[in-house]
Amino acid sequence: MTLTAPPAAPDRTPPASPAPRGTTSGMSNRQLHRLTSAIEADIERGLYHGAVVKIARHGEVVLDTALGSTDVTAGRHASRSDVFRVLSVSKALTNTLVYNAIDRGLLSFNTRVVDVIPEFLGHDRFLAANKERVTLGHLLTHRAGMVVTPEPLPYRRLGDLSDVVAAICELPLAAVPGSVVNYSPALNHALMGEMCRRVNGDARFSDSMQREVLDPLGMTDTAFGLPERLASRIVPIRAVFGEEGWLTASDLEILNEVIDGDAEMPWVGSVTTAHDLFLLAEMYRRNGLDESGEPLLSRAVIDKVTRVQTGDEPNDLYRRIAEARGWEVGPGNLGFGFALSGTGVAPSFFGTMTSPRTFGNYGAGSTLFWVDPENDVTFVCLTAGAMEEGDNVLRFQRLSDLAISAVV
Repeated sequence: MTLTAPPAAPDRTPPASPAPRGTTSGMSNRQLHRLTSAIEADIERGLYHGAVVKIARHGEVVLDTALGSTDVTAGRHASRSDVFRVLSVSKALTNTLVYNAIDRGLLSFNTRVVDVIPEFLGHDRFLAANKERVTLGHLLTHRAGMVVTPEPLPYRRLGDLSDVVAAICELPLAAVPGSVVNYSPALNHALMGEMCRRVNGDARFSDSMQREVLDPLGMTDTAFGLPERLASRIVPIRAVFGEEGWLTASDLEILNEVIDGDAEMPWVGSVTTAHDLFLLAEMYRRNGLDESGEPLLSRAVIDKVTRVQTGDEPNDLYRRIAEARGWEVGPGNLGFGFALSGTGVAPSFFGTMTSPRTFGNYGAGSTLFWVDPENDVTFVCLTAGAMEEGDNVLRFQRLSDLAISAVV
């Protein structure tokens, strides 16, 4: 499926109500109406099923809405309280736990993986070449040289983090650390989650996450796995494409079964609401302060991680998507954990008009958040009906452009 619509049938619906005039917190109400209308039109065309969107400027919410359906099979209308499996947006939570450990002196950007996980070298010394050189900084910038594999074990075994880490430790590197930027869907963040668990001295990764990140931010509807208390509000992953592309429909939909119970998958396994993800994003916009003004992270670490660390190098995964579609191949624009907007107009989740230091994370086919520090805008959009990844890039590029164009 592409974002090119078939010829439209004659429109016999009554004319839409006029867009609201004026501004709210320095954002155009008319432009925000264009954004919601664009999403409604996408849903009507069957490009995806529904969306929950939350936008703020200067910390003041200017849009907080749920559109379409978040379970078309059950006929369930979207709700702002819907709980989503946010896939790789989970990496933002794991990154936050990493930054917390750095602020507390438990880790640093140049901490070697083997210094915390000695068995990372594996049992076969002939497969251990260069593994002693991999640092936390390499993992955060996707330059560790790890084998490019979506998952280190069969899907149904991915919920046990200790098993996943044990499997990763036996893998050789595919490249010299620091030599290439290649997005790691799973391996890097599995290792970082385990590093955080060990330096925090916890039995489970989730214990560290709950104490150091979720509780301080009041993210009461967020977890890794799917606790029973949230199960009635979960949005099922349903793909609106087939078995083509980098990730297939089957690859995504199997995660309905895998991200369940007490599964621990630091790379893809969190569930959350738009409201809770907004709390996380706003903490970053406030340079590390929670809603009460207490620091969760230092200004120094946030300044460090929201700067491009990968120069002009492309992100190899998205380079392949761009080349397949005939797009311009832009730089990867990766910081220490976050993706950034950068300069230029190559296709981007963050649009073509957000400021260069806009940063955030995205989940396959479905989820996105970003913070534009120059315009002081926070954007969260969680969607139902997962799209093929190239179409997802174009969808979020358009929605991000519509959102930032509301700034006056």
